[in-house]
Amino acid sequence: MYQAFLPRALTVSLVAVLAALTPVRAQTLDKVSFGTNWVAEAEHGGFFQAAADGTYKKYGLDVEIVPGGPNTNNRTLLIAGKIDFFMSANSLQTFDAVTNNVPLVAVAAMFQKDPQVFLTHPEVKISKIEDLKPLTLLISKEGVTSYFQWLKSEYGFDENKVKPYTFNSQPFIVNKQSAMQGYVTSEPYAVEKAAGFKPNVILLADHGYSTYSTLIETRREIVDKKPDLVQRFVDASVIGWYNYIYGDNSAGNAMIKKMNPEMTDELLAYSVTKMKEYGIVDSGDSLKNGIGAMTDERMASFFDKMVRAGVVKGTIDYRQGYTLRFVNKGVGVELRKK
Repeated sequence: MYQAFLPRALTVSLVAVLAALTPVRAQTLDKVSFGTNWVAEAEHGGFFQAAADGTYKKYGLDVEIVPGGPNTNNRTLLIAGKIDFFMSANSLQTFDAVTNNVPLVAVAAMFQKDPQVFLTHPEVKISKIEDLKPLTLLISKEGVTSYFQWLKSEYGFDENKVKPYTFNSQPFIVNKQSAMQGYVTSEPYAVEKAAGFKPNVILLADHGYSTYSTLIETRREIVDKKPDLVQRFVDASVIGWYNYIYGDNSAGNAMIKKMNPEMTDELLAYSVTKMKEYGIVDSGDSLKNGIGAMTDERMASFFDKMVRAGVVKGTIDYRQGYTLRFVNKGVGVELRKK
């Protein structure tokens, strides 16, 4: 029996040895390019986290993040077919695509709240948004044509109180009767560092400015021809955001600092804290449906506000600019810390 068994044992051992020596075929990853709308920062953190900690790879994706910047227009590259996905600023860009017959589709909204704020001096007592009316409002050109039109239509703000904001905080710092636009995740920090006082903050999203922000946008042809690719990119990005907000985000932050050497650990930590404090990423519908959530009702409500404000035409079929096909599935909700 021993002699009869020996050849079989040797055969099995030889197969095992050969299998161990044979190189394992590498997983075939789908190459994907994703363009952000600004230089690397915490506001993009979930995407960098998914790239840095291997989440995209787990979903079969080899993702190249293409940073934006003052001289870069990644949305144009998306339209031209040079990149696959883009991080659009807000729902107004979704409506704009429909208005101009550009075949782009928003497939997820990473921010439930737009981070847009007004900053005031601590001496100015602000309890409601109307308290900003007497102040000089420092607003960018883009802000005047978007959210300020909503402030006019919804709250009766006066254009005569507006002065240009040039992304320099000094005019605000020296004028106590002024209010400056900014992002809740960055400008309050910068003002406190520069001027030594902690400004009051009014988040427009908490007063009815209900746009989604930091949406994932892609071309309609990709949605139609590669829905599985879109779903995997959305799901992996969602997981990346949960890990960045609630978990160990050191890998994502290291990648951000590598791409943007001017970024500091202190600002990154501040930005994450404010995103959590104000529910920028995870609040409202995302609490049940998961980060990235969108609803028809919310889109319709914001569209109506922008029509009343004269920002968009009421005749467009805004529903062509987004799809709920890839969201509201509760992906990653278990990663939220209680």
